[in-house]
Amino acid sequence: MPRSPWTGPDPLLLASTSPTRRLLLESAALPVETAAPDVDERALEAASAGLFPPDLALHLARAKAESVAARHPGRIVLGADQVLDLDGTVFHKPADGASARAQLARLSGRTHALHSAVVLAGAVEDAFVETARLTLRPLDERAIAAYVDCAGAERVRASVGGYQLEGPGIHLFESVAGDHSTVLGLPLLPLLARLRAAGLLAF
Repeated sequence: MPRSPWTGPDPLLLASTSPTRRLLLESAALPVETAAPDVDERALEAASAGLFPPDLALHLARAKAESVAARHPGRIVLGADQVLDLDGTVFHKPADGASARAQLARLSGRTHALHSAVVLAGAVEDAFVETARLTLRPLDERAIAAYVDCAGAERVRASVGGYQLEGPGIHLFESVAGDHSTVLGLPLLPLLARLRAAGLLAF
C-alpha cells in the first residue's frame, strides 16, 4: 500500500460529515477522520447579518473547526464551509424541487460566486477563502424542469443552487472560473500549501 505524505502524529480531523470533502482529502492520500460539529449554521448566519459572503463562509468554517477542536484537544482540525453568492444575496439548500427550480431560474444566464472557506484549528491554526465564479446558460422553465427530473429530488436538495457540478448539473453551465476543488467546497491546492508550510507533508 502506498505511503501517505502526511507526517502528522494523528490523522487530519475533518469537522464535517461531507462525503465530498472527505473524498477530496483521501484522493490526496491524506489520512482523515471525521467528527460532526455542534453548530447551528442558520442561527450563526442570522447572528452574523451584515457580513460579506466570503466573511460569512469563513465565520461558519471557523465555528465548525473550533467546535470540534474543543472536543479533541491536540488534534489538527479542519473546518470548511461554502457560501453561494449572487450579487450579495446568499442562497441556502433548496427545501424541495420547487425551491430548486426557483433558485435555478434566478441563477439562469447569470454569474454567481462560490466562496469556499477553510479553517485549521487546534494544533495548527490558519484560515483562508477561495472563490470560484460560475455562469449558468440561459435556461427556460422546460430546461430547468428537465434537469430537476434528470438529477432527482434528493440530488437537487443536497446542494445550494440545486446543482452539483460533478453530476448532471454540468449541463447547466456556460463557464466555470476557478479550481474544481473550490467548486466542490474544499480548495485543495492552498490547503496543501499551508499543510506543507506547517511541516505536515513529506513533499
